[in-house]
Amino acid sequence: MDRNSVIGLVLIGLILIGFSIMNTPSQLEMATMKHKQDSIALVEKQKAAISASKAAMLPVPTAQNASSNDSALSDSSVLAQQADQLGAFATAGSGTDEDVIIENDLLKITLTSKGGRVKSAELKKYKTWEKKPVLLFEGDSSRFGLNFFAQNRSISTENLFFQAQGKGFVVAGTDSNSISFRLFAGSPDRYIEYVYSLKGGSYLLGYKINFININQVIAANAGYLELNWAQRLRQQEMDIKSERMNSTIYYKYSDDDVDFISERKDESDDLKTKVKWISMKQHFFTQVLIADNSFDKPTHIETLAGKEGEDFVKQMKASFTIPYSHLPNESFGMQFYFGPNHYKTLEKIGFNLEKQIPLGWGIFGWVNRYIVIFIFNFLSGFNLNYGIIILILTLVIKIMLLPLTFKAYQSQAKMKVLKPEIEEIQGKFKEEPMKLQQEMMGLYKKAGVSPLGGCLPMLLQFPILIAMFRFFPQSIELRQQSFLWAHDLSTYDSIMDLPFTIPFYGSHVSLFTLLMTISTLLITWVNSQTTVTNPQMKWMMYLMPIVFLGVFNSYSSGLSYYYFLANTISIGQQYLFKAFVDEDAIHKKIQENKKRPVSQTKSKFQQRLETMAKQKGVKLPK
Repeated sequence: MDRNSVIGLVLIGLILIGFSIMNTPSQLEMATMKHKQDSIALVEKQKAAISASKAAMLPVPTAQNASSNDSALSDSSVLAQQADQLGAFATAGSGTDEDVIIENDLLKITLTSKGGRVKSAELKKYKTWEKKPVLLFEGDSSRFGLNFFAQNRSISTENLFFQAQGKGFVVAGTDSNSISFRLFAGSPDRYIEYVYSLKGGSYLLGYKINFININQVIAANAGYLELNWAQRLRQQEMDIKSERMNSTIYYKYSDDDVDFISERKDESDDLKTKVKWISMKQHFFTQVLIADNSFDKPTHIETLAGKEGEDFVKQMKASFTIPYSHLPNESFGMQFYFGPNHYKTLEKIGFNLEKQIPLGWGIFGWVNRYIVIFIFNFLSGFNLNYGIIILILTLVIKIMLLPLTFKAYQSQAKMKVLKPEIEEIQGKFKEEPMKLQQEMMGLYKKAGVSPLGGCLPMLLQFPILIAMFRFFPQSIELRQQSFLWAHDLSTYDSIMDLPFTIPFYGSHVSLFTLLMTISTLLITWVNSQTTVTNPQMKWMMYLMPIVFLGVFNSYSSGLSYYYFLANTISIGQQYLFKAFVDEDAIHKKIQENKKRPVSQTKSKFQQRLETMAKQKGVKLPK
């Protein structure tokens, strides 16, 4: 035999030896196989004994003995099945579902040994619309657990039994405490541990996953574990339709802004980059899972709204990617936020959590964050009724806008003086639109009046109107706060339930919405006395309040109340300004302006008008 043949045989022998070593069962696998074989042997032995008893015509076993035998067979079969399906986690396949309660002055958290998860979260300082405790979730309305492969088996921890390492506790003030739940993998020094920690006066629940000596159990090619979280959101508010339209999943990328998926329709998305937090947000409450660092990519999120007649708001799901490095000991830190959508509370926690509250984009959000919320919180500190607070807030805003409002009224007064001449021009050139515009611009220039003088100050007030539209429906401070006939300023103030449903209106009558509509129609009429309006547009000005009657009928009564107050104050301002503005003096000044030489300098707008007129063959005055 030559040298090459010897080397070849040696290499083949080494390969065979290595292959046999790699495929030698571990002690745990050998024990599992032995337990399975013993269980099968026990079953066969019991069957043989029963057959022998029948053959020898011995007494048939009593019902109790039969039950014991069946139980023994059942237990042994279950154990064998668990060993086959769960491998190292076989002992955690059965157990007792035990609850542990931890709480502070804000939260009551129930933890369960099955899955080692949070079973329920109660907010102590809040009640539902039915005056029951606010439970964000409980029991089977939520799911939470890790999914991974271990020893060629798919493991889901939500169905396994953890062992609590301690008892429940209550913390207050600056105190804090923690408790852990361990999922053992065949030995006391090999386990997955969930650690929950709670401080006094906090809506945050610390949550940490420790992986202790399970690096040889989890599949060697697994670089991550999947954390699945699902909730069936409970109804907390009277108007479940409105609650559904204000509930969705928000998320924050590690290095980016806060975003969300649709509130109005079912949607799912796969987030392709690392995520800092995911929230399952309802109208006034939210649940947020925040990573100490970040969740790895991808993260799958999904919402599904409840149907008409169902008593839940939405189903929400999130699947996170937890990085895993196969170290003997490693951890992944997180924390839950179970609490209200209160702007200052969320802002204090950080991570841009307050951006879950939709206060509006751009300048509208800026007005809410830095003006409206500041005034609202300041006034709330005096423990006033929230109806009175809204009244004071309205007065403060109206005073702030007073210079703009007065300037707009002055411009309207000038236009009122010119109204007869404007109507004359409109009648004379009603068949010649371009000529009409040219004559109107000439009149304004001679009189020294800007037709936009009254529009610009009103336009500057527009951001505040829109900001209020966003603020009141999202203000948890108004939730369950009564005023006059309204029992809850955060929702509609029904004074009558109709036996039928009116399209685009609803099946109830909101009094504040009616008052808002009436006051809007009244202020429209008052303004029409001083404003020159295209006759074809007049009916639109009166139609819009009627349209908004349907829109606002199911909105926050606090918002309708604010608009009603704002309209009422505006009407009062109109009559107050009238006492201080001398229309005769304005008329005299306009007539003097007409006598002055008109500047030949034309604005760009006027130049464009003349160009368009010439293109259409209109003869312009020189």
